[in-house]
Amino acid sequence: MKVINVQEAKTHLSRLIDSAAAGEDIILGKHGKPMVRLSSFAASKEPRRLGGREGEIRLAADFDDEDEHINALFR
Repeated sequence: MKVINVQEAKTHLSRLIDSAAAGEDIILGKHGKPMVRLSSFAASKEPRRLGGREGEIRLAADFDDEDEHINALFR
């Protein structure tokens, strides 16, 4: 595993991005110690489904009631 230091990564970022996009794992480090991995990003091929979290989020009955303290902050 080759660790690329931050200064070299700054100098060659575009090349490193191209390598990562081609499937190569890039390890960035400080003082020779591995810190982070640069890898390709695979976007989801399926569109997000509307209402996919329906029923999982609940709002309090008084969620949209006015709060006098908050209103006073805007006066």
